[in-house]
Amino acid sequence: MVATAGALVVKMVIAAFAGMGAATICHPLDVVRVQMQTGGAAYNNALDCANQIVKRDGVKKGLYAGISAAYLRQWLYGSCRIGIYAFLLENAQTKNVEAGLDKNQIAFTAKLLMGMTSGGIGSFIGTPSELALVRMSNDSKQPENQRRNYKNVGDCVTRIAKEEGFTKLWTGGRVTVLRAMVLSACALGFTSEIKLRLTTTGLFGENGQLYQGIPLLFIATMVSSFIANIASNPFDVVKSRIQNQKADKDGNLPYKSMTHALMKILSEEGILKWWAGFVPAFLKLAPYTIISLILAEKITMAVTGKAAL
Repeated sequence: MVATAGALVVKMVIAAFAGMGAATICHPLDVVRVQMQTGGAAYNNALDCANQIVKRDGVKKGLYAGISAAYLRQWLYGSCRIGIYAFLLENAQTKNVEAGLDKNQIAFTAKLLMGMTSGGIGSFIGTPSELALVRMSNDSKQPENQRRNYKNVGDCVTRIAKEEGFTKLWTGGRVTVLRAMVLSACALGFTSEIKLRLTTTGLFGENGQLYQGIPLLFIATMVSSFIANIASNPFDVVKSRIQNQKADKDGNLPYKSMTHALMKILSEEGILKWWAGFVPAFLKLAPYTIISLILAEKITMAVTGKAAL
């Protein structure tokens, strides 16, 4: 029997809590990533960036700047990305069983498409929180007279809508959605596929449940995170630049579109700049993916008795 809308809601709530747990641990790496992508020349490397942030603003106001936006992002974006993917995957498995097939007989391309769909939907809904996260994470780097000094995510979203217009909450929306589609397709699709293939090796116990399946999930999510980071980092750099840009005194913006930003960065800074902040992005994405997907898997198993991925 195909899963109901109620099952989708349950999966999305589980995904949101799993994402919040991961965000609490990984948020400082996100702050470092954003600051390196929007002004990496000021820092020698990720460690230097973190040290400068702590010296300038401390741990709470510096490395955890924008944590409220990160939590909101999990309820808007994370809940959809993992929740909808798990829902679509379960539906596909159920249809296979009803047709008398192996439930895992799902094409890898179908899993990638599921990831793209869930990531795209979640990203569009969550773009305002993504914008707030970038703005708040990067604010401490600005000269004091240029800081926006947002009090919290609510103040940030409200001020953007009031001062810049409601539609500005979706600034960089196109590149944000494209990035999320690429990242989610790789992170979720590859995780499911690698998990399935490693299960058959016998290296992780019967049905991959050695130590409750955590080693299996760890390897699958680690590899998928690396692949996802390579594919999505150029979109991530452009997204951070566009969402953080300010108009000059004549009202002109540095970047007119996603394509313009990609080409301008390429011509002025070189192709390697597309992967600026790769190390902190991967160091954030890998543990975030590992923690959030393991939590989602274990909570889903406890609540529904079924796997999430």
